[in-house]
Amino acid sequence: MESGRSPARKASDLEGEMGPRGPSTAYFYLPLADALKMINVKVNLFAAVSEIREPKRSRGTDYVLTLKIRDQSYSAPGLSVNFFAESTTKLPHVRSTGDIISLHRVVMKIHNGEFYCVCNKKFSSFALFEGKTAESFRPYQASTEYKATDHDNEFLSQLRTWLLNYLHGAVLNEYSLQLNRIKIGHVFDLICKVLHLCETSNGEWVLFVWDGTDTPPVSFTMDLDNEGKTPSPLHVEEFSLSREVLHAFPRGGTVLRIFADKYFKEIPQLQGGGHWVKLCNIICELRSDMWKGVLQPSSKIHLLSDQDDTVLHRLKMYNDRITSNPKCQPFMSFPQPSDITDTDFRHAAFATLMDSLTYPEATHRCKCIVRVVAAYPWRAEDLRSPIDGHYRIRLTLEDPTTRIHAYVYREDGIQRMPGEIFWWLPNKQCTS
Repeated sequence: MESGRSPARKASDLEGEMGPRGPSTAYFYLPLADALKMINVKVNLFAAVSEIREPKRSRGTDYVLTLKIRDQSYSAPGLSVNFFAESTTKLPHVRSTGDIISLHRVVMKIHNGEFYCVCNKKFSSFALFEGKTAESFRPYQASTEYKATDHDNEFLSQLRTWLLNYLHGAVLNEYSLQLNRIKIGHVFDLICKVLHLCETSNGEWVLFVWDGTDTPPVSFTMDLDNEGKTPSPLHVEEFSLSREVLHAFPRGGTVLRIFADKYFKEIPQLQGGGHWVKLCNIICELRSDMWKGVLQPSSKIHLLSDQDDTVLHRLKMYNDRITSNPKCQPFMSFPQPSDITDTDFRHAAFATLMDSLTYPEATHRCKCIVRVVAAYPWRAEDLRSPIDGHYRIRLTLEDPTTRIHAYVYREDGIQRMPGEIFWWLPNKQCTS
């Protein structure tokens, strides 16, 4: 069988000869590394799916889907496979990255130095199998022209063994970071869930993404003397989000705003939120002492299945976090906050500021661990109002989930303003 995997074998042998009872044993599979040497030749491949793109219209009347595949011989960067069909139902419907695909009579190509192959709807065929944890040898999807070969089960077992040994250690590579490890100006890949998507007045897209971790706290640089005229902003995006949108956000973990130009064609497909993606070559910076991400011209967006290993890994980490004690404390406050400050409701559960923003009732009594971003007025001689003599101060508070303006008054100085949260003394209640 080793001789059957040689790139020197004639193209007719590589394609196989179909008989009335099915394929002959001359229907051989090539390692991807050898297939790269067979430009414009029909080859047969058996590989694992590493990336899944969204189907889209081709320049003609067909739909086109691009997958990226890898095997033991060519694990990085992987080989792109373009599928064409007159309807999306005839395209591969891969359940998850890490699943395995068998390809018959696909044509190897090269363009601008990049290798890829084409699955031609007239003579190519495919079959999809479950990945490393499965035991079945039956495909869960196969094109009508696909015929199993004598070697399918052997190659399927080999790939599943390789996936167990290789991909388990490749869940996070050196370029992949979680939000709790980001740095200013550092280029990285991010696996995250897109919770919301909106467009700014100048045509930029803003992606609201989350991976269950907290972005690192930053040093504040604002001028407190300007707080009266120019209050510290509460978000980096142009418009405030509606309460309906905020209700869909998780109660824990940072929701990072990532800005992108409209040349990323995949972005409109993320409308509605709930999509897991891998964002490649993104960069983070600060705006008004708040984190924001930027998709660069070299960045890429890859859709991920909800059952992808990396997705399940992040969900498990978040579930472990919220079920631990105390569950709502920011990462920056561990192992526990200082007891130097006394509060009411000592036995109340910790909550995040996002909990309070989305709390269904008018009054929310809670304990939050926050940072004071700014205060106005901040000088002691200005704390008393010249009008009524009451002490009052506006605080800008933040935790990893959001930032708010909080107003501290004496008890008889309480006022209610829509969309704001008020904290007041001496009862220390919080109203949203």
